[in-house]
Amino acid sequence: MTGSDAAGDEVGGGTDRDEATADLPDHLRYLFVLSRPRFWLYLAGPVAVGVTYGIDGVDGLFTPTTVALAGYFLVPANVFLYGVNDLFDADVDEHNPKKDDREARWQGNRLALAAVIAAALLGTGTFALTPRVAWPFLAGFFVLAAGYSAPPLRFKTTPFADSVSNGLYILPGAAAYATVAGTVPPTAALAGAWLWTMGMHTFSAIPDVEPDREAGIRTTATLLGESRTYAYCLACWVAAAAAFAAVDLRFGALLGVYPIFVAWVAVSAVSVDRAYWWFPALNTAVGTLLAMGGLWRVYPVWEVLG
Repeated sequence: MTGSDAAGDEVGGGTDRDEATADLPDHLRYLFVLSRPRFWLYLAGPVAVGVTYGIDGVDGLFTPTTVALAGYFLVPANVFLYGVNDLFDADVDEHNPKKDDREARWQGNRLALAAVIAAALLGTGTFALTPRVAWPFLAGFFVLAAGYSAPPLRFKTTPFADSVSNGLYILPGAAAYATVAGTVPPTAALAGAWLWTMGMHTFSAIPDVEPDREAGIRTTATLLGESRTYAYCLACWVAAAAAFAAVDLRFGALLGVYPIFVAWVAVSAVSVDRAYWWFPALNTAVGTLLAMGGLWRVYPVWEVLG
């Protein structure tokens, strides 16, 4: 190699590094969109609820373990979950109109893939932070989060398996409860939360019916069609409210907002594509009320006001 060749390589390498540095803000922006910030609380919210109902005093609310769990399931877990989803849905998403606006198509760059792998590896640290009673819930989350989109399982392409597998969203909350309480959550609460996620997923899949059909993907929503999918969601959410009512009637009453919501969308002139983007706000409101109820259990509201 001549001196001029070496100099040229150095210049070329420097240019590549400069371009990579210049592209970094765009890569980070893409990762932010990929992680679905509107849905961050779908994983972190159940952690907050699980902690508030598992603790026996306010001193257990903010500990290194609870903060670490909340932090992981707020962002890194979403990078893992939706990164795997987008990676294996790249072809399908070419025809998905949702990817034209508030979501992003898989770009296939090395930074994105490295971020997804790093998020998965970081998740293994949650096992070191938690007692064994929480491990089945954590393991269930990672298996379902990957298996939902990745072959050979790819639950999302099998009607009803796609719906049932979305119980993954409540498993971080169950793990958080088990971590602070030292025991598993009430069975009725787990059943109610799982049924809620089944309805949530299937309702969210309605806007994807046409893109999925065009791509040859079979889901609960494509199998049932729009009107019967509304009925399926209604049944899931009525059952969820009943299960939560078995734990506490107030929980059942609060969860009763979901059957009302889906019935209203089904009979109104509101487009489901539009209602889909209201759903995170509804879930945040309900989750906040649930978490506040758990907090007031150990720190009554009259003490706060007094």
